[in-house]
Amino acid sequence: MESKGTGVMRKRVKPTVEDTVPIEGGKALDEIVEEETGIHPVVSEQMELEIGHILEKINRFTQLVSELLESGKSLLKELSNEFEERVILVHKEQIDKWQEEIKELRMLDASNEDVNALLHNARYLLQNVHSDS
Repeated sequence: MESKGTGVMRKRVKPTVEDTVPIEGGKALDEIVEEETGIHPVVSEQMELEIGHILEKINRFTQLVSELLESGKSLLKELSNEFEERVILVHKEQIDKWQEEIKELRMLDASNEDVNALLHNARYLLQNVHSDS
């Protein structure tokens, strides 16, 4: 049987890039650690400086990742627009090609109809000449 105190355990959720907020230098490191853990640590000045440098690196890296994401989004947007324009152009060219084929087929059909009418008239004339003789 489970006791009431151990029934639910919480996991820490990893922050995403959007959730991470750069730590400003205004807050003392002791205050940050105390807020997160509830423990007041004793940290030497040298250790605070080292941790401060690491936090500074984290802030710079987070900013770099943010800039890279924005740059990537912008690049993908440009590529998407170029792709869309090119697909539309290919579509238009193909439609124009098929419309030209239709036009040529109609002209060929009209020409064939004219030739067929001439042949029909020639047959009729030839049959009349043979009938008259």
